[in-house]
Amino acid sequence: MTTTDPQNPHPSPSGTRADLRPEHIRDAVIRLAGNSQDGIQSAGAMLARLAGRSSQDVMTYMTIPSTISGGASIFQVRVGSGDVLSPGDAADFLVAFYQHSYEDNIGFLREGGVLLYDSDNVQPDTEDKRFVHVGIPITGLTVEALGGTAKDKGKNIFVLGLLAKIFDFDVEKLKRLLNEKFGGKDESVLSTALMAFQAGYAYPVSNVLSTRYKFEPSEDTGGRAQVTMDGNQAIAYGLIAAGVRYGAAYPITPWTTVMEILRAELPKYGGLFVQCEDEIGAVSMALGFSYSGNLAITGSSGPGISLKTEAIGWATMAEMPLIIVNVQRGGPSTGLPTNVEQSDLNQAIFGGHGDSPRVVLAPSNVEDCFYIAIEAARIARNYSTPVFILSDASLATRIQAFDEPDLANLVVEFRPNLTPREPGFQPYPLESLTQHAPPGTRMLGGIYPTVTGLEHDEMGHPTGNPRLHTAMTAKRRKKLQKLASEIPTPEVFGDEEGEALIVGWGSTYGPIHEAVKTARAAGESLSSLHLRHLNPLPNGLEKIFARFRRIIVVEMNDQGLYGYGQLATILRARYCDPKISSLNKTNGLTFRVKEILEGVLK
Repeated sequence: MTTTDPQNPHPSPSGTRADLRPEHIRDAVIRLAGNSQDGIQSAGAMLARLAGRSSQDVMTYMTIPSTISGGASIFQVRVGSGDVLSPGDAADFLVAFYQHSYEDNIGFLREGGVLLYDSDNVQPDTEDKRFVHVGIPITGLTVEALGGTAKDKGKNIFVLGLLAKIFDFDVEKLKRLLNEKFGGKDESVLSTALMAFQAGYAYPVSNVLSTRYKFEPSEDTGGRAQVTMDGNQAIAYGLIAAGVRYGAAYPITPWTTVMEILRAELPKYGGLFVQCEDEIGAVSMALGFSYSGNLAITGSSGPGISLKTEAIGWATMAEMPLIIVNVQRGGPSTGLPTNVEQSDLNQAIFGGHGDSPRVVLAPSNVEDCFYIAIEAARIARNYSTPVFILSDASLATRIQAFDEPDLANLVVEFRPNLTPREPGFQPYPLESLTQHAPPGTRMLGGIYPTVTGLEHDEMGHPTGNPRLHTAMTAKRRKKLQKLASEIPTPEVFGDEEGEALIVGWGSTYGPIHEAVKTARAAGESLSSLHLRHLNPLPNGLEKIFARFRRIIVVEMNDQGLYGYGQLATILRARYCDPKISSLNKTNGLTFRVKEILEGVLK
């Protein structure tokens, strides 16, 4: 934990031991470890949302088993009064529901940290003096409070009450969150949840833990309201703000919640989202929506994107605007359905037969998930092209708080342009960008264009003319080159020149940023640069790379046959710079700050 010392008002992170004094806390990592059916995700999510509503910064991390029968699971919440960039490398508080929860996670507890365990199910090594051991019969007390059949449905909320007491959380706000979570269900469900919470909160925790904690007031937000959500929610609501009203998909982990939100929300705006019979039907239906003049969205994870590939190639040839969301998970094949990986970059950029250029974007955090959806819609419409959004399992489930978007200036109200077209209208002019006329648009010259997956002339009529194929291939390439010239060059965090520059993309942003801050505080020459636009790349990167002795690309994929990850390989091919190297991991877990520091500084 990071605390404020009355003798030293400038807080600093603790070293090897957590600071267990009862002063105000600025930063704490709480890890709940149990089984997936215990509802620890619900309890952890409520803690995270409470932090966001209290203007605290927050970031979460979770693991869930991929088997239907369930299994070991964790939910980690990091709450801070300042900027929180990563879920934390070590826990200050570990709540262990079972013996395996204790054994599998005790190594993650910071020396001096608190182990709060269910003494009905856990027998810790109390001779290990590195930790503060707090045993509470959580199962028994929950059964006592709720009745014998409710023990497995209330332990999580009992623990939520315990934590509310220990950390002096706002009880009324937590109760409102419980009402929001369970209020739409049978009245007895909400009543049971409130009883469990009250029982946990009423437990005399001071008998087993002498210290109570309270978070410092958060840094001044300037009166700005915050929203708290996960990455999938942010993508869905970003698409709605961008004026996207139609879509189609098929469920797959970890994409599915985007689809569920859009299915519920789009009809409120006069739109429609269809769950199709399979991935091929879904992408084809989305293309039908886009053909009608309404930019549409489809999405999946890696296996589903593989099935959509042929139809996405049709969109490239027909120059049909389309947004494709890929919430990446471990692969190949069914792979690691509930674990994170960044191994679909090559698929997004090159996954199509023939020369099929498409735009690829990657959000850096939950807030950016919202804004990159708006960016994707803008590019798809302006350039009449497929646009990939590469999110991942970490962003999908991570909860963060961020400033409420200025919706009054962001929301797009889009309507198909049915204005009659003048004689000579061509949807595929060789010297300018394609702009389709939706079906039903009146052609004043009486000649109507065609949309096809065959090579075509300026009117869309199929042709095998060698000159036209060459010209149309160049046309599809040049519009991405034009887009590249409009993308702002990303800013360098840290010194503008020096020993080493870390390059990242996607959800690695937070750990990389925190690693650079830590290294610079220790006097190391380390900077970072994060890419949101992966295809095309922004212009000017080579000038930045030239100012550093080493370029290390940090990404969650394999180092490949020749020792370089997927983005590193693309950058080396693009810039022919031998100092570009890779730092990779493929264990299905996100990067920890210390892994980056050890990998880069050694």
